[in-house]
This record gives sequence, C-alpha cells and structure tokens, in this order.
Amino acid sequence: MTDQPSVGLFVTCLADLFRPTVGFAAAKLIEDAGCRLEVPMAQTCCGQPAYNSGDRKDARALAEQAIEAFDGFDYVVAPSGSCAAMLKKHYPGLFKGDARWEARALAFSAKVHELVSFLTDVMKVEKVESDFAGTVTYHDSCSGLRELGIQAQPRKLLSSLPGVRLAEMKNSDVCCGFGGTFCVKYPDISNAIVEKKKATIGETGADVLLAGDIGCLMNMAGKIKREGGRTEVRHVAEVLAGMTDAPPIAGK
Repeated sequence: MTDQPSVGLFVTCLADLFRPTVGFAAAKLIEDAGCRLEVPMAQTCCGQPAYNSGDRKDARALAEQAIEAFDGFDYVVAPSGSCAAMLKKHYPGLFKGDARWEARALAFSAKVHELVSFLTDVMKVEKVESDFAGTVTYHDSCSGLRELGIQAQPRKLLSSLPGVRLAEMKNSDVCCGFGGTFCVKYPDISNAIVEKKKATIGETGADVLLAGDIGCLMNMAGKIKREGGRTEVRHVAEVLAGMTDAPPIAGK
C-alpha cells in the first residue's frame, strides 16, 4: 500500500511523435513531486483537432477512449495547456444529457491538470532541482492562459532555479499564430502573427524561449529558424527537469 497519489500521464500526440523528451521531463517532475506515475498505453489523441473542426462524433469517440484509459487514477496530468483544456473543459459538453457517460466525463475532467499547474497548485511544489543556466523568456499559450489560468505557475518554478534569469517579452500573452488548424486554414494571418511574436522574442535578448505547449513552440521555432534567429526553443518542462541534452526544437 502507498499513500502516494496516482497520476496518469497524458503524453499528448506532439510529445509522442515530435518531442518525447517532454514526456520524460514531465514524468521526472511528477515523480519528484512524490507521485506514483503510470503512462496508460491505450491513450491516443485528446480529440481537440476533431472537436475544433466540428467533428463531434470522432471527438466523442476519442473522449470515451481517454476516459476509459485513465479510469482509476487520482489525477490525469498533461504537459500541454491546450490538451489539458480539451480534457478538462470540453469533455463534459460532449456527453451532456447522456445518462451513461455524463457523470464519468465530469469525474474525469475534475481530476485533469496541466503539468506545471499540477505541480504548483495541487502538489504545492515551491522549487525544483535543475542545473540549467541562462536567460529565458516565456510565452503564455492561449489555451493554458485563458482556459486554465496558467501564468504565474511556470514563472514561480523558473524563479526557483538559481541559474535562470527571466526576461519578460512584450505582450507575452498574445497568440503566436499557431491555433492548431488555424495556421492551416489561414496561413497568411498566422504568419503575420508569428512574425510579430518573433520580433518581441528577439527584443528580450533571451537565450531560450519557453512555453507549455509544443504546438506553439514548434510554430515559433520554425519561424525563428527560417529567418536565421538564434534563440533556442524548449518546452518549460525540459528546463525545470534539467533535461536539456536533446537539441532544441527545430535545432540540429
């Protein structure tokens, strides 16, 4: 028997396919916080792309799969404000009025948390151990900020690292232009938005750009790389966990 809270890690598609180091960093941070961690193998996409495209049928099917896969855990934690918001805020609506599923969806959503918010707000983590050193700037991703209220939490943990200096960018809470399918449907508008974001990142003089969503990070990293910028781009979990041996996003 153990009194450690059980946590199911929702890895996310982008971490699984493009940036597995984020999953490993999340696992380390969760375990260091005193939790018993598992990664359910039956998990897949949270359903957000289908949901945002109006495909409620497939979104619901994916939601059912996630609810089943994470049954029995005390908490469900995702290293993504976007995916966590889908799981927490939108799953209940997919099952509204369904006698069989609505209660399960509500119970599931109640135990879902974004990674850094989980560490600070639930597990009351005040500081983390990491030997990372450098000047960083932080982008507040839309879903994490507006749907989950994540803003102070990553800054709190970053400030606990003696080697880190945080250089705040102007309009850190303004969209980077990714928006999931938005950047595909409206590429010219998306490019104009990320062009402005790239400029504000450069003005900080930071060595590294951090955020809590891989989609946003890939979008900004791609723009920086294409235009010859030198700012490295990483998920905040990698820095907090001291797991920065892998090349930065869009790096060599």
